[in-house]
Amino acid sequence: MDTPKISIRNLYKIFGSNPGAMVPLVRDQGVSKAELLKKHRHVLGLHDIDIDMRAGEITVIMGLSGSGKSTLIRHLNRLIDPSSGQILLDGQDVTAMDRAELRRLRQDAMSMVFQNFALLPHRTVAQNAATALKIRGVGQPEREAEALKWLARVGLSGFEHRYPQQLSGGMQQRVGIARALTANSDILLMDEAFSALDPLIRTDMQDLLIELQRELHKTIVFITHDLDEALKLADHLVILKDGAVVQQGSPQHIVMNPADPYIEAFVGDINRARVLRAGTIADPGRPEVNVVGEVDWNDTLEEIITLARGRLDATVAVRRNGEVAGRIEMGALLAALVPYRSAPRGEAEVALAS
Repeated sequence: MDTPKISIRNLYKIFGSNPGAMVPLVRDQGVSKAELLKKHRHVLGLHDIDIDMRAGEITVIMGLSGSGKSTLIRHLNRLIDPSSGQILLDGQDVTAMDRAELRRLRQDAMSMVFQNFALLPHRTVAQNAATALKIRGVGQPEREAEALKWLARVGLSGFEHRYPQQLSGGMQQRVGIARALTANSDILLMDEAFSALDPLIRTDMQDLLIELQRELHKTIVFITHDLDEALKLADHLVILKDGAVVQQGSPQHIVMNPADPYIEAFVGDINRARVLRAGTIADPGRPEVNVVGEVDWNDTLEEIITLARGRLDATVAVRRNGEVAGRIEMGALLAALVPYRSAPRGEAEVALAS
């Protein structure tokens, strides 16, 4: 298996006057977040985080407010220093970098897209998009050409000479994405990048990100509190609670196999027909009877339901890479639409609220 682009190992973050002394209490003695705050007046931000992020994939980190997701992403470029643990980028320990190495990391290896756009109001759209190249000392003609190329790619041709305040929120966020792409970094860090946008604009931005990712294959770390957004974007999904990883894996696996009542409550009310893919529930082998058509491995169950037109005895062939790789019978599809619960609904909702 390929070496991860980013590896996080045994990462702890404790806020307070003496975090180093608190780490052994949490790590070795099992002191809880509540106890750490009550008895020691320190706040546990991250608790023993282990995550691998693979090159060319979108890793989505989600959780409720206070779960630690924004704290975590700011560790990747060391805007926040860890209390303990390692962050490895292509095998190099980011936590051991000196100031010059960190400056190069932030300028060359990683770009960040912020929730509040973070555009410079006194600079034009083109100048904002070219910010990273200007900091690197790239000449004006070259950096302007790159900025115009990526502004066009995100649909902002003709707006190059306007100022941020002359743009809508969605357009300003497109400038933020163009700025990150102009920097030509391997890694994009996106902290609640779309959460300030109206729902329709937010959907457009998600679609734009997916389209760009198919072409560019960046390593993207995306923070969100919205499950629908997470399921739409993620190749690898990480769910946090109280600073700790509750479950991680492919979105399809998490929906079908929630680890505990907290995750069950998270995924229990989603539209599973729109989220689950044919390949997730397909049985191996070729269909033999009542075949009503074919779908792709990545088509949603909603598309299969439409194809079956209400026939409960229907079978659908599932193709992968052009070949029939499995089949789905409507009984199996209907079973997949029912969320699994290991606990009564009320107990699961209490877990989500706690």
